[in-house]
Amino acid sequence: MSDDVIKLGAKKGSTFMDKIAEILPEGGNLNLCLTCGACSSGCPATGLEGLDPRKFLRKAALGLDDDIRKSNWAWMCTLCQRCIYVCPMKIDIPQLIYHARADRPREERPKGIKGSCDMALRNESCSAMGTPPEDFQFVVEDVLKEYQEAQPDFAEMQAPIDKQGAYFFLNQNSREPVTEPDEMVPLWKILHIVGADWTYGSKGWGGENYCMFLADNQAWEHIARTAAQQADHLGCKIFLNTE
Repeated sequence: MSDDVIKLGAKKGSTFMDKIAEILPEGGNLNLCLTCGACSSGCPATGLEGLDPRKFLRKAALGLDDDIRKSNWAWMCTLCQRCIYVCPMKIDIPQLIYHARADRPREERPKGIKGSCDMALRNESCSAMGTPPEDFQFVVEDVLKEYQEAQPDFAEMQAPIDKQGAYFFLNQNSREPVTEPDEMVPLWKILHIVGADWTYGSKGWGGENYCMFLADNQAWEHIARTAAQQADHLGCKIFLNTE
């Protein structure tokens, strides 16, 4: 028999235990969790690092904060919220995941996510590639002209930027204008065919928000607010998030 001993029981002041108490619905307690495993059944991250949503929740409930902090599993969660959807008690596990990420010092968070967030903060494009507004506008205009000339059926197609009063405000995957500009065109064609009144914004056109996945609240809000304010400034009615 193994000599290893696992000590259970939340320590007084356990960070994650306190968070559980805050996010359980209607002021409930952990007894709401039925340990039924429904949360794990549809989770894309189940099995990675030997964890799944149910095990993660139990670790938090048992006060195993150090285990949670050391594990990278929280960074493999997509925050898709399938676990909430299937949970009979509607326990918000992604909120706990988010807190686990925020609990790690920013400089120790995954370099890829952190780097993309920091790039998005470099200018008002909010592009995870760091692409400035003028570069985005140049690429869009260049690709649009190419397709207008090469495909007569789309000679009148438009890809406006900062069109005042447009009904739809669209953002754009940051990578496409830089590495795969032709990938922008199919959506333009669809919008052209249906006669949609739309526009990109020179500010806030980057469609991703890596700062949200980094659990950086201030940066997350800055990215979201920049795009929302540009849509409001242009008088757009609907924000279409393509990401």
